[in-house]
Amino acid sequence: MKKILLLATCLSLGFSSYAQTEEELKAEQAPKQAEITKLQGEVDALQAQIDALPGWKYGAFGTIGGSLSGFNNWYAQGTPNLNSGTIGVTVNGFANLKEEKFFWRNSLNVNLGWVKFDDRDDATDDDGFKEGTDVFNISSLYGRNIAKNLAASALAEYRTTLLNNFNDPGYLDLGVGATWTPLENLVVVVHPLNYNFVFAEDDTIFESSLGAKLLVDYTRQIGAINFKTNLSAFQSYKSSDLSNFTWVNSFGYTLWNKIGVGFEFGLRGNKQEALNYNLIEDPTLDFDTVDNKLQTYYLIGLNYSI
Repeated sequence: MKKILLLATCLSLGFSSYAQTEEELKAEQAPKQAEITKLQGEVDALQAQIDALPGWKYGAFGTIGGSLSGFNNWYAQGTPNLNSGTIGVTVNGFANLKEEKFFWRNSLNVNLGWVKFDDRDDATDDDGFKEGTDVFNISSLYGRNIAKNLAASALAEYRTTLLNNFNDPGYLDLGVGATWTPLENLVVVVHPLNYNFVFAEDDTIFESSLGAKLLVDYTRQIGAINFKTNLSAFQSYKSSDLSNFTWVNSFGYTLWNKIGVGFEFGLRGNKQEALNYNLIEDPTLDFDTVDNKLQTYYLIGLNYSI
């Protein structure tokens, strides 16, 4: 009995000593954490001053996502002998020049994806990767300052696909108007005079027109986080059937040595593309009867920042 009491006393003292040590360590940790937070705030303030300096600023980050799988005699599924996989790559880059009286902002967004579904029991089945997501967008914005956060500007933006149907369709926006920069990383472009050139083999569906251009871009890096959202919209003066928009959101979080996790999500509305696609199934459709569904895509995977 005495041995049991002695053992219980020793264990109690041990736990008490451990708890006391943990509390002491946390007490020492708190002021150091506060100091780190203070230093991080000072670093962010210095980075904001650096970003505000004139000259060129460059940056890029991208995401790679993918999976591969293989099944042999896996009878629980309908295709027991199957090879499948997905591969996706996104790249977001920018090159911006800022001077006292003008600025020149250039950006690039590329998202490419491939998918594979090879049923080895089907001799006619395609055993290679097929093109999936296919997005290419490049823009160049020049502005001449007329006030602190306001500039007269000109924009050139080109959008198409790379893997399939390059430049069919392709969209080139050329316009002039004003650019508002209320924040260091936020750009709002409003161009009431913009011509939307549309390149396509079938000119009975795709048509160029004059209209207004709206572009909103917010690109930010905060510590290990990279974030970019870009909305590009065109409103045709001729017909709303010729209007379109694309909204892409990209996020990257660095975990180790510029490597982390990334996510990209895109939305698009384009009635001309919807009609062109659905006419294959129903040749009687027109702009009034086609179902212009919202186009979307997403990619999750590893991220690398530059």
